[in-house]
Amino acid sequence: MPKAKGKSRRQKYSYNLNRKRLYRSARRRAAPWVGASHIRHAWDPTKSVAQNLAEMGLAEDPNKAIPIPKKMLLGMEVESNGQVQGKKIVRKPYVVNEMEYEASLPEKKSNTLSRDLIDYVRYMIQNHGENYKEMARDEKNYYQDTPKQIKRKINVYKNFYPEEYKDFVASLKQEKMDVQ
Repeated sequence: MPKAKGKSRRQKYSYNLNRKRLYRSARRRAAPWVGASHIRHAWDPTKSVAQNLAEMGLAEDPNKAIPIPKKMLLGMEVESNGQVQGKKIVRKPYVVNEMEYEASLPEKKSNTLSRDLIDYVRYMIQNHGENYKEMARDEKNYYQDTPKQIKRKINVYKNFYPEEYKDFVASLKQEKMDVQ
């Protein structure tokens, strides 16, 4: 059966296709940052970005918000001009207060280990103790981890579940005492 007519030809690179647009839209859909909801509720669409941020007490340009003194820029003792900037009126201070409160909350530990990795580490410790070279030669080492990789996995397990690890090692010692 003959091939379709244009299939064997090489595909041409399209210079007019905007590939950044696809990346940006995916990035926008990612998880929103902490204070987005507070800013969104306090935003006034009739005002400019600078006016909205100033009303909330937020800085539009960090370089203007906390200027670097001229003596630090030049490295010499040069007096900066004595201009005192006028105080900006913050009409919506609750936005900054809510953002500070959210930032002060303790972060949840959302990272956990897979059940397979936990079972693998416990099996290795139970059968081989601290002998990593023996663990690397074990038949259950399906991914052919090196002794250092196995040691790293065990250390990760120790850091994630310290109490569980201590209980497990204590139970192993108890089993050895019972056997002897």
